[in-house]
Amino acid sequence: MVNILETVMDAIKSMTVQDEDQPLHVGEVMGCWMYLAGLELAKVSVQTGINTTTDDELKAILEEDLKLGTSQRERLHDFMIKEGITLPSAPEDMPISDPNSIPLGVKLTDDVIANKLSLKIVSLIMRAAGAASESIRTDVGLLFIQFQAEKLAFATRLKHLMRKRGWIKVPPFYVPSGSQK
Repeated sequence: MVNILETVMDAIKSMTVQDEDQPLHVGEVMGCWMYLAGLELAKVSVQTGINTTTDDELKAILEEDLKLGTSQRERLHDFMIKEGITLPSAPEDMPISDPNSIPLGVKLTDDVIANKLSLKIVSLIMRAAGAASESIRTDVGLLFIQFQAEKLAFATRLKHLMRKRGWIKVPPFYVPSGSQK
C-alpha cells in the first residue's frame, strides 16, 4: 500500500532546494531538543499506563503510541547526533508490573490514562508544528511535519476509542445569546 505521507514528503523534497550544508539556527536546535525531551518523558508515562491498565484496547493503543514514540525518538536522536546537538537526559524505562497489584488510590483509571495520553499527543503535535514553522532548513521542517502528521493520524484512533468508551472530555458547547438552542 502506498504511504500517502511519504509520497507527499518525497514530492516536497524534490521541489525544494536542499540546504543541509547550512548550520542549524538556535531555534531549530531548541525545537529538536524540546521535542526529544518531550518524547523521552512521554515514554515513561505511556509505560506506566501499560503497566496500569487491564483494558486490552487501551493497552493496544498505548503500545502503538510507544512504538511511534520509539520510531520518532530514534530518527530525531540520529539527526541530532549527526548535527552535533547535545541530547537531553532520558529517564530510565519503567519496569514491567502487574496492574492488579497496584493499590487503589495509586492506580490511575483508564479514563485518566487515556486523557493523559491525549494531552501528551496534543502537546507533541503543537511542539512539532512550532518547530516546523520556525525551521529554515528544509530537512528540519520536513522532519517535524512528518512527526506532526504521524501524531495526528494516531490521535484520530485514540479519539475514536475515547468516544467509544465515554472518556473524551468535551467542553461546554457555545450557544451565542439570541440563537436557537
